[in-house]
Amino acid sequence: MKKILAIVGSLRKGSYNRQLAEVVGKKLEGRADFKILEYSDLKLLNQDDEFPEPETVKRIRDEVRASDALWIFCPEYNHFFSGSLKNVIDWLSRPVHGVNNPILQKMPVAISGVSPGSNGTALAQDHLVTLLSFLNLDIMNERRLTIAGAKEDEDGKVDFSKNESYIDKQIEAFLKYIER
Repeated sequence: MKKILAIVGSLRKGSYNRQLAEVVGKKLEGRADFKILEYSDLKLLNQDDEFPEPETVKRIRDEVRASDALWIFCPEYNHFFSGSLKNVIDWLSRPVHGVNNPILQKMPVAISGVSPGSNGTALAQDHLVTLLSFLNLDIMNERRLTIAGAKEDEDGKVDFSKNESYIDKQIEAFLKYIER
């Protein structure tokens, strides 16, 4: 089974995008090894702290290296992706032990996002694609997923049942994309 590492761009435990990642993870059970990266303890990138690499950075890099693909669940904050997502990507893009060792190079990546706004996360995803293209990731552009108008119930849960066919189509497309 292929190993897919999910990076959720929101650090809030009950975030809409984390809930979407959990839905995808359940749908992938038995088809792929799907794990959500935990990185709330990651410090802001500071080149003064780069060498030796902080333990959190080493753990995150090791998890990415052990994965076959990434799936980014991208929130939209002020028409852009989150600072926490940018920070984890920045750490992953930096040299390891002073040597240019591109961890992200050519890694397949899918992008999804959910938002209460009318754009879904389309604008943030477009900005994210610019960054990921610069870092030479292998982006599955044809089947990106944006879910707009999300609402949570009184328990803080988002109902994705209206979007299930789109989620399923992206899952199928990404599994094929990874295998090619």
